[in-house]
This record gives sequence, C-alpha cells and structure tokens, in this order.
Amino acid sequence: MQREALLDHVLIQLEQYGLAATLSELLQGSGINESDLHPFWPDRDALIFDCLRHHGQQIDTWQRQVMLNEELTIEQKLLARYDQLAIRLEKNRFPGCLFVAACSAYPDEHAQIHQLSQRQKQSSFDYSRTLLRELDIEDSELVAKQMELILEGCLSRLMVNHHADDIITAKLLAEDILKIAQCRKNGALS
Repeated sequence: MQREALLDHVLIQLEQYGLAATLSELLQGSGINESDLHPFWPDRDALIFDCLRHHGQQIDTWQRQVMLNEELTIEQKLLARYDQLAIRLEKNRFPGCLFVAACSAYPDEHAQIHQLSQRQKQSSFDYSRTLLRELDIEDSELVAKQMELILEGCLSRLMVNHHADDIITAKLLAEDILKIAQCRKNGALS
C-alpha cells in the first residue's frame, strides 16, 4: 500500500473511531502489520501526526482551489465547506473536526499534534477572514470568528450523530451571519 493510500485509510479510521483508536484499529482492513510501520512511523502518535498533516494538506489544497475558482462568488466560496461536508457524509465519511479532537486528546500546547491542529484551525480562520475582507465586510475578524464557531459546532455534531440536517442548519446560520454583516456594511443596521 502506498503512503498516501495508507494515510487516507487511517484518516477514514480516525473519522470512524476517533483519536482514541488503537494502532490495530487504525490499520484494520489495510493489509499492513504494525511491525511494517516502524521504519516509517515509530509509534501511533507519529502515524496520527502524519495523517493529520496529510489531511491538513488536503484541506489547504481544496481551499486554494475554491479561492481560485472564478465561477464562484465570494459568498459561495465562504459557504462551500458545508457543501463539501454534505458530499463526504453522503459517501459514509463521517467528517468531524479531527483537529479540535486532537487538541483535546493532546492538550499540551507544545505537543506536535496540538500545534499542527492549531495551525489548521488558524488556516480555516484565515480562509474565512480573507474572503470577508474581499467582500469589504466591516470587522471581518469578528465575523470570521462567528463563522468559524458555527463551522466547528457543525463539525463537532457530525462527530457524534452524522446527521445531514446539522450541515443544513449550520450553513443557514453562516448565511445569516454573512447577510447581517453585509447589511451592516451597507448601513441597513445603523
């Protein structure tokens, strides 16, 4: 099995079983033995770190593709994450915020996994803030924080109950925040 294929497999296992999964659970169905991993990943934490780093790169690539997509409006780019979550859920992938879970599972802020997770959460915030600034939204920092809280709440609920309704509700809330911010910008709420 190729490195990326193994990391994708482990990512699915993490989505299914969470960060408390044992190494044997993470490798279940991969055809890889634990002893085969040692030259590349000396322990479970090294594998999880590499898997989360790989996942973060996938998200960053997706964000860049969305940012460069000239067919989408800025508003559509801000809300595209919810559509992506719905697609993953339809494929029986249970997206949840593995990065938030990782910060909880590795609470030491000096731990590599914790730092990686913090960087990914910052990347998500930067994505929102950049797009809000392109819309010339007043106090784009605060609006980005509000939108990220909604997204993280949605991701947390998806980790628990896997309901598409949560994605729809979160997207509607994000749309409302965006509309209110645009009204404020245009003086409608002065």
